[in-house]
Amino acid sequence: MRVAVISVPSIRKAPPGYVQSLAKGMEAMGHRVDIIDAWTEDGFRLPGYEYIAIAAEPISFFSGKIPEAVYKILSAGSGLVGKKSAAFVKKGGLFTGRALVNLMKAMEKEGMMVNWSEVLLNPPHAEAIGKRIGA
Repeated sequence: MRVAVISVPSIRKAPPGYVQSLAKGMEAMGHRVDIIDAWTEDGFRLPGYEYIAIAAEPISFFSGKIPEAVYKILSAGSGLVGKKSAAFVKKGGLFTGRALVNLMKAMEKEGMMVNWSEVLLNPPHAEAIGKRIGA
């Protein structure tokens, strides 16, 4: 299966370790995985993927909001209606659960079917979750 893992860290930086571990777990199951940086890429390639996973971080420790880059990349990619997807938020703050709900709402607003959601604790946990997607 062709999978896009969209990395949305709270600030512009290289994809964090938990995103790379998530992709590594999916690759171990035989999937073809591309990591897409939401801050620098547009969403025009997204309709070409069979499965889309978004790994985001809350904006701050005391916030349940997600970065604006999520909304930007999802609105740019037309043809996302009915795509199977997963929503992941890195643990780090008081309102991590609220950030996960906000991420799922943003994805469902674009018509995506979120069939997996999880709070990622650390890179080994992310890799273990990645091995269960599509299995």
